[in-house]
Amino acid sequence: MRTGILARCVGIASLGTTVLMLSACASTGADSTTTPALPQGDEPTSLDPADFTTEIDNPYWPMSPGTRSVYREVDEDGTECSVVVTVTSDTKDIANGVTARVVRDSVFCDEQLVEDTFDWYAQDKDGAIWYLGEETAEFEDGVVSTTEGSFEAGVDGALAGVVMPAHPEPGQQYRQEYYRGHAEDNGEVMRTTELVDVPFGHFDDVVTTRDTSSIEPDVVEYKFYAPGVGPVMTVDVAGALGREVLLSVETVPPGTGTAPLGQPD
Repeated sequence: MRTGILARCVGIASLGTTVLMLSACASTGADSTTTPALPQGDEPTSLDPADFTTEIDNPYWPMSPGTRSVYREVDEDGTECSVVVTVTSDTKDIANGVTARVVRDSVFCDEQLVEDTFDWYAQDKDGAIWYLGEETAEFEDGVVSTTEGSFEAGVDGALAGVVMPAHPEPGQQYRQEYYRGHAEDNGEVMRTTELVDVPFGHFDDVVTTRDTSSIEPDVVEYKFYAPGVGPVMTVDVAGALGREVLLSVETVPPGTGTAPLGQPD
């Protein structure tokens, strides 16, 4: 799946985007309460398709068809890329029986397409957003170089995971995706009261998650989700350092982002 912070808090002070930690980085929001079980590791999860919808309105990541978000991504070497995320009008019937919303994620470096992905999401009846797989391709000189990372829940042992709990609370841990040896990502809610500044604006009560991979244990990302907007920033804090910040959000016509991989619009 695809900074002003004191180093003792999350170790990313050198990256320049402003994040203000409440109560000297110790605040974690409301006390945890009992919540529905979240998927873990490679544990099988039985999902009833009738409990899911493609109308995704979780306040921390609403996915209204026709919404396009543009991010600036900068790696540790200073290489800058543009990431264009479009919530399409398309849906997909997943092998596990759930119908998912298709979201296109296209990455451009030096104005050249380097990665193009269809991500598949659905929301359960409690409001949690589930990730059901992806069709992805990387490009070199306009030609597909690899489709590594593609998977579909219900195929070859791949399992769906959660990318945003219905009611995020500090300490919640969950599987985000599982396809053995290819996609084994996990998330943990760290805080729910963050203050974040990015080029698109200032946001309060931001949910912060710590994302890791069982395949790449040295890689750690912090992601920041603003109410009513969704992801506004991602910061790599271990492994390959880098950051991604939200620049703009706009509404695009129906059908935008639905062309085949390698042909983004």
